[in-house]
Amino acid sequence: MRVHDRRVVRKGLGGVWKGFKIIFNHEAGMRLSSVGESILRAIEEFEIIDAHEHLPPESVRLEHKADVFTLFSHYTRVDLWAAGMPRSRESPWGPGGPGDYWDMIHNPSIPLEKRWEMFAPYLKRIRYGSYARPAFIAAREIYGFNDVNDRNYREVSERIAAENRPGIYRRILRGKCRIRVALTQQNRTDYDLDLLIPLMPIDVYASVTSWKTVEEHAAQLGWSVRSLDDYLEMVREGLEKWRREGVVGLKMSSHRFSKPSRSSAVALFDKLMSSGGKRLPFMNPLYCFLVEEVIDMAGELNMVVAVHTGMWGDFRELDPQHMIPIFERHPATRFDLYHLGVPYVREAIIIGKNFPNVWLNMCWCHIISQRLACTALDEMIDLVPVNKIIAFGGDYEIPVEKVYGHLVMAREDVAMVLGRRVEEGFMTENEAVELARAWFYENPRSLYQLKV
Repeated sequence: MRVHDRRVVRKGLGGVWKGFKIIFNHEAGMRLSSVGESILRAIEEFEIIDAHEHLPPESVRLEHKADVFTLFSHYTRVDLWAAGMPRSRESPWGPGGPGDYWDMIHNPSIPLEKRWEMFAPYLKRIRYGSYARPAFIAAREIYGFNDVNDRNYREVSERIAAENRPGIYRRILRGKCRIRVALTQQNRTDYDLDLLIPLMPIDVYASVTSWKTVEEHAAQLGWSVRSLDDYLEMVREGLEKWRREGVVGLKMSSHRFSKPSRSSAVALFDKLMSSGGKRLPFMNPLYCFLVEEVIDMAGELNMVVAVHTGMWGDFRELDPQHMIPIFERHPATRFDLYHLGVPYVREAIIIGKNFPNVWLNMCWCHIISQRLACTALDEMIDLVPVNKIIAFGGDYEIPVEKVYGHLVMAREDVAMVLGRRVEEGFMTENEAVELARAWFYENPRSLYQLKV
């Protein structure tokens, strides 16, 4: 008997191979056991709290000239570059042409066929990776195409452009994903709070690299700042204003912070004030002091501090272990540890185990690697109280349709791990479904104290 092509549209299709039932999920998807498939069906009925996005207001997406390359934007660029896509500013069309390949394939003034000709060779190299899979899922289950290829890229573009109209967020996030609310980060608060709830960057107030920065904040809030204490009072007012605007948390990154010194911070702040034009490097004693002052304020204002860890660039600088002294010094503040610290996954899990004020957020993880995510989740069940685990954050900006693709992968991963646990006798299927519900909804709701 011929096994079904995995690229067919998934509507509960199954097949029989040598007497065993095989469940076929999305393109290149997981083969789940009957128990795993049952758990997946239950998860698909849940409302979801999406615990990490970078989505701007819908109006920003509508201004974007969406086409087939919208599906392959955001994280996919990392794999394209790794696969050899040129990043130089030299144009293949000669001097004076547009910029590097990434800029060009997203430049709608360049004919679509020319952009596809540049892009297609690299798509072949990345199409089996986890970063690319959400694009293919979205192409199929939102736009109706089993593949994206040389034959249909123009039609895919036309369909995407036609659907880029008012209501796209609700059609995808609510209608397709069943997302109740998504927590998003764009350094702005002008959102429809019924769907998107903002976090704001801690560095808005903590990163003071010039006196001009202080003056700009003071002007916005109507303050006159003459000392570090003045500045801290102003920051508290700024955080309170954000809270009134619906902000539920602050975002920071893990770094090699030095232990805060008030005297060093005061001296540096006073020097900035007296010199006016002097600029400070990003990492400095004033920054380290302000970060921890703002973290304390966040705890007092019942705001979560979300921490980017692991991935990007020289990821050694983003090791989640850098945060351990800060977690220890701020036991009254709740921290949401993003991305499981990939590649420092076990270290991040042990942090979640040892610190009552740290939650573990699997945002981004499923599209970094589904296998890694499954292994990590399986180990978290062994190591971490289950109320500390958050299953999903799409982590996208313009390509809102890829949130759905990522969610499909996250559901599969959770169903795979829990199904195996049920089959091994560690829990019942009903218990597994309740765990999944907690990870996708109850835990992020509780952590961020959302009124949903």
